Amino acid sequence: MKIVVYAISKNEEKFVKRWVKSMQEADEIYVLDTGSTDNTVKLLKKYGVKVKRKVINPWRFDVARNESLKMLPKDADICACIDLDEVFEKGWRERLEKKYCKGNNIRYRYTYNWKLDKNNKPLVSFIEDKIHSLNSYYWSHPVHEVLTTKEKETYIDTDIILNHYPDSTKSRSSYLPLLELSVKESPLDDRNLHYLGREYMFYKMFDKAIDTFHKHLNCPNATWKDERCASMRFMARCYINKKYLPEAIFWYQNAITEAPYLRESYIELASLYESLNEYQEAYKYLIEALKIKEKSNSYINEEFAWNDTIYDLLSLACYYTKKYEEAIKYIKEALKINPQNKRYQDNLKIMKEAI
Repeated sequence: MKIVVYAISKNEEKFVKRWVKSMQEADEIYVLDTGSTDNTVKLLKKYGVKVKRKVINPWRFDVARNESLKMLPKDADICACIDLDEVFEKGWRERLEKKYCKGNNIRYRYTYNWKLDKNNKPLVSFIEDKIHSLNSYYWSHPVHEVLTTKEKETYIDTDIILNHYPDSTKSRSSYLPLLELSVKESPLDDRNLHYLGREYMFYKMFDKAIDTFHKHLNCPNATWKDERCASMRFMARCYINKKYLPEAIFWYQNAITEAPYLRESYIELASLYESLNEYQEAYKYLIEALKIKEKSNSYINEEFAWNDTIYDLLSLACYYTKKYEEAIKYIKEALKINPQNKRYQDNLKIMKEAI
């Protein structure tokens, strides 16, 4: 069995050594460099990576990915598209071999730790599937590109873990125009609409974001409840920034109705209620959120829904409604997760004094 890794690169010299070490369980490694001006290409070649250089103009991620796919040998059984800021945990090849399925149009799922803390503990994780058989696959969409095939696919679950260590200094300024292009090319692609609305929100273009989220929710292909729920939450955030709070509450409540199994909407709505000093309402939604024990395995899940935030908010809601014993219980839970938080420590003292 031949397993190959492929990637695109541009000015990634600080990641090369770590990345190649992680990928060495593959039989061959291929990289399409799209115009590095640092030592990326030199280092990749030094470590035995097969490198091709090609500038993509105008820039599109799908075009670059497809050029990198062309580099792969025709006898490759499994291809793994892994960026240079990503690292496999050791033993990934053996885990992949155990699940190997001979045939066409095969995708292998794995755990993707998109965000980790300084101790390498995952904060945001979801399932990805960019390991695949070679035939019939291509990449589509100018940004947030998708591995695509017109054939029926088979998905296989593995216990492989891939960690993400992003370069926070890299600009994402190209994303917005590429997302606008993506929506122009595929106006009924629900995923593109959601991502474009989110990008407008990041850029504080709140009216455009709201309009785009409405388009996403009205798109006939927008049937995935998790993503619909996220569009509603993000619309609520936009309304908060516009200081239209009744509309924000409306959309948070819609988000909860859309996907009542996700914590995020309950917690965001509770946080809004606390900002309005409506602590009894906040308490009600936080208790409902706490009943949800399973984290979504999609990219929609957010860090704040599963860290100390919920216990912090609950402790405040209890304190301001004079449930002091309960407030102490929840602030202690927050301190278990974040023991160095000075505000939590001070709040615990205040709550004890209140009794």
